[in-house]
Amino acid sequence: MIVGLMSVECIIYDAHSLKEKRAVLQRIMTRLKQKFNISISEVGYQDTWQRTKIAVVTVASARVSAEVVLQQTQQFIDSFPEIERTITDIEWL
Repeated sequence: MIVGLMSVECIIYDAHSLKEKRAVLQRIMTRLKQKFNISISEVGYQDTWQRTKIAVVTVASARVSAEVVLQQTQQFIDSFPEIERTITDIEWL
């Protein structure tokens, strides 16, 4: 069993309040949960309007399967024009 943990820092340029930021994040995180078998949460910059850090966790029987899910998750995040992924770190547990 392998656990993949990906932390992603992003910029949300069009957010002018925490309410706007959370609306964008909630929509993206809900779609990620529906599309992939992952756990996701905002873990940093929670009081900053245009910046966020989210953590994505997946569990698989093989590392290759977990890598595929995390890569697809990155691509899906990149498909949203309102958010820009800046720093991505992956850890294996």
